[in-house]
Amino acid sequence: MSTASAAVLVLGVLGLAAGTYLLRLGGIVLRGRRTLTPAAERTLDVAVAVVFVALVATSAFPAGVTASGFALPAGVLVAAVLAWRRAPFVVVVVGAAAVTAVLRLLGAA
Repeated sequence: MSTASAAVLVLGVLGLAAGTYLLRLGGIVLRGRRTLTPAAERTLDVAVAVVFVALVATSAFPAGVTASGFALPAGVLVAAVLAWRRAPFVVVVVGAAAVTAVLRLLGAA
């Protein structure tokens, strides 16, 4: 990697880090100062569900993996159900990993 491309990469990462920090800071500063309309709240609720479904779909079927079996999609499905049931994050991660590991151990790939 050349020095110029490394510098661009570092500047990009720093820019994204600063943007993320400012966005989070804005949420803290503006909390309670603005109220959302009921329509905007419903839209945000639907948006969260759409993003969650997209994350589950892309995690269950990774690109470029051939003949991966059903262990990974089963683990992602378990994680989705646990998250939907509002289980703690650690339980979601451990549950998904355990299901995937057991199925792979049993030969489900």
